[in-house]
Amino acid sequence: MDVSWEEFGWERLGDGVGRRRLPGWDATAALVAGESSLLLCDTGATLREGAELRARAEALFGRRVTHIALTHPHFDHVLGTAAFAGAEVYGAVGIERALRGDEMRSDAVRHGVPPEEAAEAADLLVLPHHAVSGEWTLDLGGRQVLLANVGPGHSGHDLVVLVPASGGAPEIVFCGDLVEESGEPQAGPDAVPSRWPAALDRLLSLGGEGAVYVPGHGAVVDAGFVRAQRDRLAARFGVS
Repeated sequence: MDVSWEEFGWERLGDGVGRRRLPGWDATAALVAGESSLLLCDTGATLREGAELRARAEALFGRRVTHIALTHPHFDHVLGTAAFAGAEVYGAVGIERALRGDEMRSDAVRHGVPPEEAAEAADLLVLPHHAVSGEWTLDLGGRQVLLANVGPGHSGHDLVVLVPASGGAPEIVFCGDLVEESGEPQAGPDAVPSRWPAALDRLLSLGGEGAVYVPGHGAVVDAGFVRAQRDRLAARFGVS
């Protein structure tokens, strides 16, 4: 399973685990490979980005993406989903209420997505087939990953993906935008600031001290970074 990730434009994080930092908003899209299935975490800001991710995943492993986990309902993480025909899509319970085409399209255009691309992706927006209310274990064939609904926080529907430690490598946690490294965490109108520190406490309890934490934007970090960001958010929003 240890293939040449960099040759196909991915950053290798562990055996069968890698990610891409997408242009424009530096959003993370991650790939986790099992023996029979491929899981993609987030799909980019347009159908074009989604199609590129699909092509690069297929070039790397020679098979299609079978599962998608959406970490939260913001345009730069979900609008490429329709490029993955036949994939089973997972999201935090209630996320479908936030994936409204008109709002998603206007938000994308406001942030610089060409109007025609935003309209196409919003019109074809794929809603999750599976709602995660607590924890959900996915079997990818010889590898299990955990989807955990730890929100609300950055949004009303925050999902994280935990890849268990393997072959001496630490556990890897894909955090979505609950954690950001390339800038201060963004709190938009759908954020729930009073719950955000608790969501990060939950994330840290799942990953532990030795895990690798992958933010929704920016470089890989450790538990100390996540804890420091949690404390800054608590002070910023006046919660414990």
